[in-house]
Amino acid sequence: MRIYTDEIINAVCLHIAERKGVSPTDVEVQLSWEEQYGFTAEVWVSGRSQYLVEANLLEAIEQYLHKQYQLRKFRSQITLDADEEFWADIED
Repeated sequence: MRIYTDEIINAVCLHIAERKGVSPTDVEVQLSWEEQYGFTAEVWVSGRSQYLVEANLLEAIEQYLHKQYQLRKFRSQITLDADEEFWADIED
């Protein structure tokens, strides 16, 4: 299974919204990849920003898969990758 940029962003929005007690529409996310830091995301909620590292992104995807697809996957089964678009491969 593979999910792409939009679903990864949705996963992060839902995850952060739940943690911060806000609506998912109040969360903005920008994904990035840098050689030094790997996969990260900058997240804005109520005018404040924070950075998420790859482990945070994997946690958000793990929760998203469980809630949206009823799939119980672990972070070790999720691999992030990117070229022109971001995607996450999920092992069966």
